[in-house]
Amino acid sequence: MHQKENRVKKLLPEIIFENDAYVAVNKPAGLLSIPDREQTEPSLKDRLLAKYGSIYTVHRLDKDTSGIILFAKTEVAHKYFSRLFEERRIEKYYLGLVHGSPAEKKGTMDAPISEHPVQKGLMVVHRKGKPSVTDYEVLEDHKTFSLVQFQLHTGRTHQIRVHCKNMGHPLACDELYGDGKPILLSSIKKKFKLSRHDEEERPMLNRLALHSWRLKFTDADGKETDLQAELPKDIRALLQQLKKNL
Repeated sequence: MHQKENRVKKLLPEIIFENDAYVAVNKPAGLLSIPDREQTEPSLKDRLLAKYGSIYTVHRLDKDTSGIILFAKTEVAHKYFSRLFEERRIEKYYLGLVHGSPAEKKGTMDAPISEHPVQKGLMVVHRKGKPSVTDYEVLEDHKTFSLVQFQLHTGRTHQIRVHCKNMGHPLACDELYGDGKPILLSSIKKKFKLSRHDEEERPMLNRLALHSWRLKFTDADGKETDLQAELPKDIRALLQQLKKNL
């Protein structure tokens, strides 16, 4: 395989499923879902356009969120999936690592969200905001951090991130709604020693700890569909260390 073909292949994230109507992609963290206004950096949509020729945006994930995202391949499919999302007939599940240990291990975060009155690009819980509902369940409690599954019932900007902050357990490495600090192995492992080859410790996780892991819906042919993307390697490695050092 030529070098150029190799590079193009590297640019294409893992395709979880595709047919003539749509493609489901496992988006890596740090990649825009769709081009921003300035178009200064590549997006997942750009890469799919290069592969398929035409592609339609159905929904989006934050740049720093990894996981499943759907794109339609035809106008008919675009209309169908847009309606599913609008009518909340797609079940959306996320996995996230939050700071601390929520007292209630299962519940619903029902708090309206609106744009921040002063800071552009930030969202905030506000009584005059739009209704926003997130179910959550703690799957693993490691005291300093907990792995939580979220199910979105509405689709507000930064919804999970804002609700976690409001609950008092912000997502790990969240620069907007948490402390934004990377997670170091030395903060988890009691007898940590820096390798003599390393001048400074490299973070185990240095990006938003949120992953879109599951989408459930009925496709246009009436087929029940359940798409899943396992947690990325960086979050899996961190969870392993948290289990070891409880």
